[in-house]
Amino acid sequence: MNERVYVFDTTLRDGEQTPEVSLTADDKLQIAIQLDRLGVDVIEAGFPISSEGEFQAIKKITQQKLNAKTCALARAVKSDMDRALDSDVDRVHVFIATSDIHLKHKLKMTREQAYQKAVEAVEYLRGHGVEVEFSAEDATRTDIDFLKRVYEGASKAGADYLDIADTVGIARPDTMTKLVEAVKSVSAKSIVSVHCHNDFGLAASNTIAGVVAGARQFHATVNGIGERAGNASLEEVAMALDILYGYKLKINKKLIYQTSRLVSRLTGLYVQPNKAIVGDNAFGHGAGIHTHGVIEEPSTYESIKPEMVGKKRWLTAGKYAGSHGIRAQLEALGIKPKEEQLKTIVLKVKELGDRGKLVTDSDLAAIANSVLGQVSAEERALSLEEFIVVTGHKVMPTASIKVRFDGKEYAASQMGVGPVDAAMKAIQEVLKDTLKVSLKEYRIEAVTGGSDALAEVTVRVEDANNLQASARTAGSDIVQTSVEAMLEGINKLLLKRKYQR
Repeated sequence: MNERVYVFDTTLRDGEQTPEVSLTADDKLQIAIQLDRLGVDVIEAGFPISSEGEFQAIKKITQQKLNAKTCALARAVKSDMDRALDSDVDRVHVFIATSDIHLKHKLKMTREQAYQKAVEAVEYLRGHGVEVEFSAEDATRTDIDFLKRVYEGASKAGADYLDIADTVGIARPDTMTKLVEAVKSVSAKSIVSVHCHNDFGLAASNTIAGVVAGARQFHATVNGIGERAGNASLEEVAMALDILYGYKLKINKKLIYQTSRLVSRLTGLYVQPNKAIVGDNAFGHGAGIHTHGVIEEPSTYESIKPEMVGKKRWLTAGKYAGSHGIRAQLEALGIKPKEEQLKTIVLKVKELGDRGKLVTDSDLAAIANSVLGQVSAEERALSLEEFIVVTGHKVMPTASIKVRFDGKEYAASQMGVGPVDAAMKAIQEVLKDTLKVSLKEYRIEAVTGGSDALAEVTVRVEDANNLQASARTAGSDIVQTSVEAMLEGINKLLLKRKYQR
């Protein structure tokens, strides 16, 4: 197909409207620079009228002179538009609601009043020499004849882009197709764009349908973050349009995963493991049949190569694992069992899997070493000797820890904002001169209810050479479980470091 489609990224505006997300100016700048490296065409940097801090954050981004065009959001109100213009962006994204429910209950306007405001807003912005993108908010619940009139008026007034906003995510691919065709019929020279929300899980499908119907720009956010159920996922839509439909995008696909991780870290929003393209499990294989196929020929169970988006394939051991997958995992750890030994290892792994245990690399190495008659990996790894936490009212949380590593004992104490923070800092402190390990990610989830709930802690640790490992443990004592997870992660890191090729 090879037709050019433009990517309008709204991670810093609609994405930041995700509940409990608040980015600093430096956070926004860091993400904007990464988005520019990724190759998006437009970065919607924010809503400048909302606060002085937001305005200054947008200015900070525009001063970078990025390759991507910068954009600011504004209502069809002069004060909003002036503030957007003052932020020195390349484009102003101006909007007004057009559905009867919004006109009646929010704007207290008639259709005619909304139409006039839309046209006047576009004319005002065009008079200031910026690109203009016009959105009809809640377009998918707007009377189609009135909607076409509004878009036609905005187009004639000089709008460069006409954006169809599925504000509450109720569109279907077939209705989005019809809407795009309808807007194109009245759009003169304006480029049609789509902005889809994910309330019914259709944001990506609706966005793709809109592009196939003739839209040449789409709005999206990294990891699909946004209000309520989120927005169309940039990585999903971009990869689908490129690989499945053959459209031409400027996206540097190898930076997709890196960008996803940055946004996840700065927003604090966890990416679900099974999320397409960027989830931890997107290129993970556990079933024996699958791992065998992937080892022989990756395309048997992978539609795209993980390296294409900056990721790596990984295999896991468990009750569904097969000998081919476990052999590949062991060889990655530098362990080469004989055929009979491998059969014994596989049986032991399946037994653990049947008991509900997640078999980590450390577990697998320990099983293999015991079967092969070697010294257990756990005997050579880091072990906890002693751990004490002190906390209370008007008492600074303090953790003291003693570990054994390479036959020697090491001890340290650290304070933190809470007992878990103190414990994590103590572990990093005790190892700073030997392993130099840092905690990159920490996540806790309650598995059961009640004050004695079973908690599941997941950590990701990294050494000075940027080698990373993840670990997960469960227990009813959050602090103890966190310490165990951290040590398990470091043990995995030690194995990877020792056997890395």
